[in-house]
Parts: sequence; C-alpha cells; structure tokens
Amino acid sequence: MNPSTAFATVVVDELIRCGVREVVLAPGSRSAPLAMALAAADREGRLRLHVRVDERTAGFLAIGLIRGTGLPVPVVTTSGTAVVNLHPAVLEASHSGLPLLVLSADRPPELRGSGANQTTDQLKVFGGAVRLFHEMGVPRQEVGQVAYWRSQVARAVAAAVGVRSNDPGPVQLNCSFTEPLVPTDGPDWPEPLDGRTSGPWTSVRAAGGQPSSLSPGPKTVVVAGDGASQAARLAAEAGNWPLFAEPSSRARIGPSVIPSYRLLLGASKLADEIERVVVFGHPTLSRPITKLLGRPDVEVVVVAPTGSWPDAVRRAATVVTGLEVTGADSTDWLARWQHADQLARPAIDKLLAGELTGPGIAAIVGEAVGADGMLVVASSNPVRDLDLAPVVPIRTVANRGLAGIDGTISTAVGAALANAGATYALIGDLAFLHDFTGLVIGPAEARPDLRIVVVNDNGGGIFSTLEQAGTTDFERVFGTPHGTDFAALAAATGTPYTLVTTADELRTALVRTVAGVDLVEVRLPRPTSLHQELQAAVNAAL
Repeated sequence: MNPSTAFATVVVDELIRCGVREVVLAPGSRSAPLAMALAAADREGRLRLHVRVDERTAGFLAIGLIRGTGLPVPVVTTSGTAVVNLHPAVLEASHSGLPLLVLSADRPPELRGSGANQTTDQLKVFGGAVRLFHEMGVPRQEVGQVAYWRSQVARAVAAAVGVRSNDPGPVQLNCSFTEPLVPTDGPDWPEPLDGRTSGPWTSVRAAGGQPSSLSPGPKTVVVAGDGASQAARLAAEAGNWPLFAEPSSRARIGPSVIPSYRLLLGASKLADEIERVVVFGHPTLSRPITKLLGRPDVEVVVVAPTGSWPDAVRRAATVVTGLEVTGADSTDWLARWQHADQLARPAIDKLLAGELTGPGIAAIVGEAVGADGMLVVASSNPVRDLDLAPVVPIRTVANRGLAGIDGTISTAVGAALANAGATYALIGDLAFLHDFTGLVIGPAEARPDLRIVVVNDNGGGIFSTLEQAGTTDFERVFGTPHGTDFAALAAATGTPYTLVTTADELRTALVRTVAGVDLVEVRLPRPTSLHQELQAAVNAAL
C-alpha cells in the first residue's frame, strides 16, 4: 500500500470511529485517495457518501446534514480554488457553531510558489473562522505515522464538536498527497494500520464534566509535568502509585515521589513493567519520559481540565477533565520503585559531592530556597539539573510552554515582585545574556527581592550532552563561547555580585538575606560525560 492510500484509509477509518456517519465529496484529482477510501466505506455500509460537483453546494449540503443529525460532517475537496469555494459554508458553520470538518487535499508543500498546477497557499485559508487548523504533512511510509494520523483526526473532531471548549465550529485538516494517488502494489507497511480495538484513537471527555473513575488496575505511574498541581500528587497517593514529577509541576512532594525517576527509567527493569501512565500538566523535560509515553504497550491517560491536551507522541487513549481514584494498589509496586530510588540516591549523591556540577549547584540552590521561598528556573540545563536534585522547592516556576530561554530574568523579576518572600533564580549563562536588560530597572520602579544564581559554562553547555557534541564546527555553531565578564555586567547595572568556586562558598553566598537584586556567578567547565556517568552509577547500584 502506498503512503497516500494508507493515509486516506486510516483517516476515513478514524473519522468513522469518532462518530462520523455522513460525508460530502466534491470530486477532483488530488483528493483521489480520500474519494476511494470514502467510496469503499460507503459500500461497506460504514458511512453514507454524498457526491456533488460544486464545492459551494457541497459545503452547504454538509451544513444541512449537520443541522439534521447534530453530528460532525466532513466535506472533502481537491486543491486550489476548490478549497476557497467552501468559505461561505465555513463562515456559516463558524457563526452557527456547527461541526463542519474541511478535509482539503493539497499538493506537497515544496510545490508552493513554484507555479505548479492547482497549487496555492491553503494554510489557514479560512482565517479565524476555524476552531482548529492543522497541516497533516506528506504521508510517509514509516513507523509512527498511524498514531499521528489517528490522533490528529480525533483531536480535530473534538475541536469541531467543542467537547473541550464548549465552542463548536468548523475545523480544517489540510492533507498533502503525493503520487501515486490510487492503490498500487508495494512493500509491506512497517506498522499495523489498525486503530484501537474499540472507539476512537483518543477518547475525549467533555470539559466541566464529572471526574472520571480510575481503578488501581494495571501497574500505573503518574507523570506530573509543568503546572500539574497537587492533583497529581493526590492521585498518586490515592492509587499508591509512583509519582514522576518535574520541578515546575508543583507536585514534587509526598511519599509517592521518586526523585531519581529519570535515571531509573533508563536503568531499572521496573520500567519495562509499566502498563499505564496517568499524565498531569505538560511534561517536557526528559527523553525517558517521552519514550515511556510513546510505548505501544502502555495505556496513556491524560488529565486536562480544559482546552487542549498534551500528547506529543500521539499515544493518549483517554483525555479526562478530572480523576477519581477508586482504590489503592495493594501490591508492592510503589515500594519497589521507592527501594530502587533509595539504592540509586547514594550513587547520584557521590558523583555530585565532588567538584561543582550543574546538578550539584541545583541541589544546593533548592536547599537554600526551602519550603517558604520561590525558585524561578531557566530552560536548557538548569531545569534538567534541578530535576536530579533530591529536594525541589514546591514553588518552582519555569517557562515550559515553549521551553525557551527568552525573558528568564524578567520572568524572575515579575515573580519576585508578586512574591511576599525571597525569590531565587537559577539560570544559565546564555539565558542570562539573552535577557540581561531585565536587570535595568528605573529608579522610580519597585525593586524585587531576588537572588540570581547564574551557572556559567561559557556557552551552550546543553549541546555537549546531545547529538551535536563532537560534530564539525561544534564550538562555533553550538558551543558559542562568549567570554563575557559577568562582574562588569553586574557593575553596569549596580547589581551586587559574588563569584563562587566551591560548594561551601555557594552555600555561604546563598545563606545571606535576600534584599534587593543580587547576582551569584558559578563558573563551570562544559558538561561532557556527567549524565552518562550518573546513568552508569545508577545502573551499577541497581
């Protein structure tokens, strides 16, 4: 089966699983894969297909079907002006709150602007009238495509019917097709094209509904990403499940927390036994968590009270607005994770107890902040270093929406101005330089109580731990050494400054009362093999 045929087959099947029973088609060449998949489903009695030669007529026929059935109805067109002829129907659907799904066929993106036949820019052609737009991308014959296709169709239908927003309306999926556009013989597809055993790929519960019940059932872990809140902790404790909590989750407290979870996922055979993951918040930090969420043998339940939901690897089976755990796991599942964490901790602490390292600095800063303080942590290495610390302040703030280093100092200043107590910031050198002007505060402006700890490894240290390490021109295009004098920068803004070179000096610098803004610089060599050494130490300890 070629990629275009496979894509169309999967999309039509998932639409049916999501409740679609009527589809309108305006014929054309580029939409041929969808047309043939729809005709096959019509013959099998899985849906009813309506064919019209004019796209404007097709759009309003779909509107009438929606008004008559109350169900979402797709309308399929070929590329070019065909898509634009749906605009009147899309506007009607938008203003009437009707779940119209536009499946617009398109040429491959590389043909845009080339003068290729029937090729124009169809991206967001309906502007703000649609509740969701997504460019599906050119189908490829590789593992992971089926989960992506099915997940996105389920997300589009949920947006159209307003299940999360209470604002139903039209959506557009722009579907690029490459030749061949008709079924052909070819190599076996690298993964099953099948959907879930029953129902849609992702079952989405309505916002504002009753909490969903979850039994102890399979071997479960709770993942708490950014902004998860105490709901993650309460669920983990109610189920007697291990809790893998990121620093900015505000859930990293209590008996279920497994601080070394990231290293244990790469070392312990316990990871292979996980059968279900309950996700709160927006997990973004670690590849082990991403790998866990992408495992086909693991059921993923996402708890998201409103709006969209995180599902970066497209494996979520259920999205709920709240969770009621009906009982505790009576096995030794949590105890085994706790035991593994206890075995791993001394190995981690031993490696961090020598010369200063990023994780060692994060641990010392976390201790200094304590239960009453607030910690703002930068993206890149600092937040990952903090994730390895045994103690993480509950009031930890991080810009994890897009995980950029932009505006970290200004974020810390704002958080400190809104905080009644002392505020600390843990930040890398590039993030500091990126927002150095955040320290420029006018004499008539309120000044916060903020201590900034900048970990200076003279460049993009995180790249030394990634695939880019050792590549040609690494220092120039990834390492980006700058040689900046931070003491001079501090002096330029009248910011008190301290340079520390040992753990004891850092503890002494942090114990002082935080009054106004001050800067503590810790200089480090670039991290190279530290994380590999930590993983090896944990492997040996277990």
